[in-house]
Amino acid sequence: MACVGIVGGLGVGATVDYYERITAQCKARGVVPDLVFVHADVDKGQGFVRAGQLDALADYLLAFIERLARAGATAAALPAVTPHICIDRIVARSPVPMIDIVATIGAELQARRLRRVALFGTTFTMQGSLWGQLAQHAPDVEIVKPRPDEIAFVGQAYQRLLDTQRGDDDDTAGLRRIAADLQRRDGVESILLAGTDLAVIFTEENAGFPAIDVARLHIDSVVERLTKD
Repeated sequence: MACVGIVGGLGVGATVDYYERITAQCKARGVVPDLVFVHADVDKGQGFVRAGQLDALADYLLAFIERLARAGATAAALPAVTPHICIDRIVARSPVPMIDIVATIGAELQARRLRRVALFGTTFTMQGSLWGQLAQHAPDVEIVKPRPDEIAFVGQAYQRLLDTQRGDDDDTAGLRRIAADLQRRDGVESILLAGTDLAVIFTEENAGFPAIDVARLHIDSVVERLTKD
């Protein structure tokens, strides 16, 4: 069985969600997961993202991944979407294979034969260069960006989720309204829940719009690695 290392703290709620869902899936399979965790500082990580210091972000995260490797991890995962903006830099230098959320998203979009999707997450995720990496895995999929005012609303709602770990009725209604507009106006087929803390308010079943929970895809990949002989 593989030992998977998790870089926690990049969203405490997301880390807890990953832990609960990974252990539940493993229990259902009759497996006790071999996991190790470290805790990174979400504010420091976000600071690097805001400043566009992707090399510094990669260096910061690699230090944690190296600690995980020394603790016995044979693969590692970042339970957050935004830090994957530097995943290419991390993969090139990581002492262990990375379970890459972008690759798992690409595989799912290809399997579903989707052509136009949008995403909800941090402002940096929605505006960032991460999705150029997605094109490597799903070249036929177009990422539709919401309008600037919609990006601002989603980003602020997500930051409140990150800060409080509680849902807000106005934010939830606003996100659903934007999702409906993207479907009607832009022909979007599905919304990627591309911020792992969105699990606080949305699942694929209760979102109220066609949604793909990218955390679920990533967690499935982690569990596959954990249960691999």
